[in-house]
Amino acid sequence: MSVFFSLAFLAMILALVGCSNQRRGSEGSGRRFNRVQHGQCTYTFILPEQDGNCRESTTDQYNTNALQRDAPHVEQDFSSQKLQHLEHVMENYTQWLQKLENYIVENMKSEMVQLQQNAVQNHTATMLEIGTSLLSQTAEQTRKLTDVETQVLNQTSRLEIQLLENSLSTYKLEKQLLQQTHEILKIHEKNSVLEHRILEMEERHKEELATLKEEKENLQSLVTRQSYIIQELEKQLNKATSNNSVLQKQQLELMDTVHTLITLCSKEGVLLKNAKKEEEKPFRDCADVYQSGVNKSGVYTIYINNVSDPKKVFCNMDIAGGGWTVIQHREDGSLDFQKSWKEYKMGFGSPSGEHWLGNEFIFAITSQRQYSLRIELMDWEGNRAYSQYDRFHIGNEKQNYRLYLKGHSGTAGKQSSLILHGAEFSTKDADNDNCMCKCALMLTGGWWFDACGPSNLNGIFYTAGQNHGKLNGIKWHYFKGPSYSLRSTTMMIRPLDF
Repeated sequence: MSVFFSLAFLAMILALVGCSNQRRGSEGSGRRFNRVQHGQCTYTFILPEQDGNCRESTTDQYNTNALQRDAPHVEQDFSSQKLQHLEHVMENYTQWLQKLENYIVENMKSEMVQLQQNAVQNHTATMLEIGTSLLSQTAEQTRKLTDVETQVLNQTSRLEIQLLENSLSTYKLEKQLLQQTHEILKIHEKNSVLEHRILEMEERHKEELATLKEEKENLQSLVTRQSYIIQELEKQLNKATSNNSVLQKQQLELMDTVHTLITLCSKEGVLLKNAKKEEEKPFRDCADVYQSGVNKSGVYTIYINNVSDPKKVFCNMDIAGGGWTVIQHREDGSLDFQKSWKEYKMGFGSPSGEHWLGNEFIFAITSQRQYSLRIELMDWEGNRAYSQYDRFHIGNEKQNYRLYLKGHSGTAGKQSSLILHGAEFSTKDADNDNCMCKCALMLTGGWWFDACGPSNLNGIFYTAGQNHGKLNGIKWHYFKGPSYSLRSTTMMIRPLDF
């Protein structure tokens, strides 16, 4: 406000000066003036006058307002005085303006200081407000960070607990794997011993076969000679029958003797050269054997379509109406089922004991007509159960013997432990499962694993007391769980229209 009053005061002074100049200009009525308006002030200039003589009277020579156009005739003293007067006036004005300037500067200084103080105060207050806001925001962020840190610590503690639990589980699994590896090594050692014994038995068996073959040749030559003698005797008897009854009686006795000899030779497995073989009906499977009138379980020979040689199979004539052709059997662990693809293709074992019929023969049999599948299971407590499928067949070798099933029922679980949608067969040297791992190596044996799956009837045979917690044993998940190894299993097939 003081700056405003100072400026107003300066404007008033300049107006007064202008007004005084105006009055001074108006006093000389006989002179010409020229006025210039600049803002609130008016500036007046005296113009030179002209007369006929271009000179002033002697009475007016000292008039300050008189001007000479040409050479000056006024005395120098008058001009000097006028200039001195003007200089004095100018000095007064200059002093007055300096005082006015000093006054304005002094007032402006105090006002500027006050304005700067006000500005500093306002700036300080603004900075304080901003600082307070920042402090409150910082406190809020700190609180949020504390909450986040607490959550992170809680999560970290949970993760540490989970890691400890996982470490314990991993340690237990590693321990179990070590134990199983040790057991597998023991089994491999036993298998190597058994293989050595089997090789020795095969060598002895070859020697015995050679001996039996030699004996058989001797017997065949003997039988040939005897047959020739018998034929000669028959001729002589035929001639003698026309002679008398005594000879007929002797002939009858001789014929009885001959028949007795033939019976004895046939019991010992010797085939007579000229003996007629009984015509045998070719059986396609055990259902044909059963329908021919044979109802006793045992090993029989069948003739499979598109298979040149006959195949010996075990026929179960007792379970669920009989007529079942057995394709797999486990009972005592005497046979190692960790075999190669070729062995599972052609089959191994004995039909009267533990065996696998062979994927190629299973494919050939199930290609003859529609078959159903029945799986008999027994645990180590003597409990029995079964799973039955209305439709069963497998693909050929190019299809990796893919499994096709339909219509599950039975007492070994409400759900099927075999993959119904079609899994391919896998062995230790042919990985056809749907797992990144190799199920046939992990779970042992050859099977339709899919992604390792809930079943494997060709796993390792564990004895009583050792059959718990075994993932690679004889497994049927929906009967006894995923880690219980069963005591015995039987897989058998029968025509759907039996």
